[in-house]
Amino acid sequence: MNRTAEHDRLATGDRRTSTHLAELVAALSLASDLGVGQPMEHALRTCLLAVELGRALGAGDDELAEIYDVALLRRIGCVGDSHEASHLFGDELQARSEISALDYTGKVDFAAFALRRVGAGRPPLQRLRTVATALPRLPSGQARSAAAHCEVARGLAGELGFRPDVVHALDQLYERWDGAGVPAGVPGRELRLSARIVPLVGDAEIFHRLGGLGAAQAMVERRSGGRYDPEVAHAFVRRAAELFDVIHESHSWEAVIAAEPVTRRYLTESQLDVALTAMADFVDLKTPIFTGHSRGVAERASLAGQAAGLGGARVHLLWRAGLVHDLGRSGVANSIWEKPGPLTEWEWERVRLHAYLGERMLARVPDLHEVARVAGSHHERLDGSGYHRGAGAAQLSFEERILAAADVRQALSEPRPHRPALDDDQAAGELRRQVGLGRLDGEAVALMLAAAQRRPRRRRDWPAGLTSREVEVLALLSSGKTNKQIGRQLFVSPRTVGHHVQHIYRKLDVSTRAAATLFAMQHDLHRHADLPNDER
Repeated sequence: MNRTAEHDRLATGDRRTSTHLAELVAALSLASDLGVGQPMEHALRTCLLAVELGRALGAGDDELAEIYDVALLRRIGCVGDSHEASHLFGDELQARSEISALDYTGKVDFAAFALRRVGAGRPPLQRLRTVATALPRLPSGQARSAAAHCEVARGLAGELGFRPDVVHALDQLYERWDGAGVPAGVPGRELRLSARIVPLVGDAEIFHRLGGLGAAQAMVERRSGGRYDPEVAHAFVRRAAELFDVIHESHSWEAVIAAEPVTRRYLTESQLDVALTAMADFVDLKTPIFTGHSRGVAERASLAGQAAGLGGARVHLLWRAGLVHDLGRSGVANSIWEKPGPLTEWEWERVRLHAYLGERMLARVPDLHEVARVAGSHHERLDGSGYHRGAGAAQLSFEERILAAADVRQALSEPRPHRPALDDDQAAGELRRQVGLGRLDGEAVALMLAAAQRRPRRRRDWPAGLTSREVEVLALLSSGKTNKQIGRQLFVSPRTVGHHVQHIYRKLDVSTRAAATLFAMQHDLHRHADLPNDER
């Protein structure tokens, strides 16, 4: 942000916080690590390696700043195709972890991996049909996957306020030195330096962690001239020992925050709100069943806080906690979130873990300690039957009770694999039942139901030149429906739906469902399909 814009915000009461952008992005990188099946702090270690390698290559201050940002942002588009990857591979986190550790050099190696993983966990005949359908489409599927990652990363980075050069570099992270990459086949020195350094050191960090220094060096040497820039590869191999010494001698979080190559970019209150909203969008992209969930919880919780007469600071706390309450969901496979039948005890343990993970990620940021506490309590219940702490009524603040009620109310309005969405009367009945069981707070639920009447009406004008019909299609697309399902609901042919989808993509300058869904959430279009005709 330029000084004039910052001065204007401060002059209008938008005070500067003690949180800076790098802290928020570092916290988000922990979630994106889990989203690709890596342990938390993989991106932090990659960032340290990338900056040190950039210095060794003589990168200037602006290039180092870009390398730093790109390394932390590298995986924020990973959730873009989690839904599709789960349908293909089962546990998409395990599949992504496995492929990251493969020393493959081309499409043949990827096809061999896919043959092992496609349809994993399904009955033999069903798996055979999945393999027969999927394998011929793998090349185009790889390109679509890369496009989804890049487009989502670009959209989220823009939402976070990053410079155009950083956004541009995120578009190149799946390209190759030899020009055989995706999505655009950009070759050689046409690639930005950050796009030549960050993927290399990110892969090397994984190989070093799994096999040691020699394994990382050997992998980089094999890919030099193909996937990697030979000059960058040579510099890495030559300096690998000292580069890894840097990350061994420090605590990754503190070292990354201290290593930011530019003057710290402190956020104003409104900028922090925008950044937290981007984090909400990141995690809600993981599966269509959660599209817009976090924004909805934030809205319901803050309206209930206002109805309770809470002060502005407490209402703001509720809104922020609602936005980021589910950040830890990235660490649980979609094969669990989207499972239509009962969960096993092991699967429930994974689900329970998401509240803990989210709180621990957020707690790394000093200014968000209270937000982290409230957000981490969204599944706690008054009778002690909730998670992750198993806290009871005596341990739960009023804000925590409101957030728990808001999360339940929002979830009830959304379809789940095991049930359809509930209407307002059904949802109110279920909330009151939970109060009767001693699980939810009666006052919080009453406020929630009263506040529901105050939710704002939706917009009637549409962004990007979208028509009302295209907004209907976009809303249904963002809920994960196929063209055939959308056509059935709108009483048109799948071919007509396909034409609408292409028009939508063209107007939004995207090519994937994930990027279109992100746009829908950012502009509050994802709920449009469920509105009565007089509110459209």
